[in-house]
Amino acid sequence: MTRVIFYTASTLNGFIADEHNSLDWLFAVEPPPPGHYERFLDSVGVLVEGSTTYEWVLAFEHLLDDPSKWRTLYGERPTFVFTSRDLPVPEGADVRLVSGDVRPVFPRILEAAGGRDIWIVGGGDLAGQFLAAGLLDELQVAVAPVALTAGAPLLPLRVESDRLTLRSAEQQGQFAVLVYDFARKDT
Repeated sequence: MTRVIFYTASTLNGFIADEHNSLDWLFAVEPPPPGHYERFLDSVGVLVEGSTTYEWVLAFEHLLDDPSKWRTLYGERPTFVFTSRDLPVPEGADVRLVSGDVRPVFPRILEAAGGRDIWIVGGGDLAGQFLAAGLLDELQVAVAPVALTAGAPLLPLRVESDRLTLRSAEQQGQFAVLVYDFARKDT
């Protein structure tokens, strides 16, 4: 069964990027041992991200200068980017620019997943839209030993404990990886 998963890293106090949309705080932490991310990515059929995340990845990985890196990072997986602007696409990458409410686009995302999982890459606002629409199944968050004073929140909406069930907690290097299931809520 296809699951919609928000898989991300966060600070101890719940930020996924600093106030300048930087992830420098994340890369200053020793990365977890290899394996978990690779296993996770093997289960994913399609990626979904907001324009800020997409533009950050393009710039950080220099994907417009070296489009072949796209396949190294994501393989042949389609990527849906929610945006209100026309954005550049690396040559050869299956990037689909979409806009508006996530609900009418979701059937296309589900079809593109081909029975595999859907990865909400970021950001928190987009994951929150999927959650508000009743379409988010799981949160996998790698909590780093970092606290920021401001930034982009993990989820910019209120989520009560009756919506979340902790499935697992695991130490991976300096990270605490928490996996929660979301209870579906009628919208």
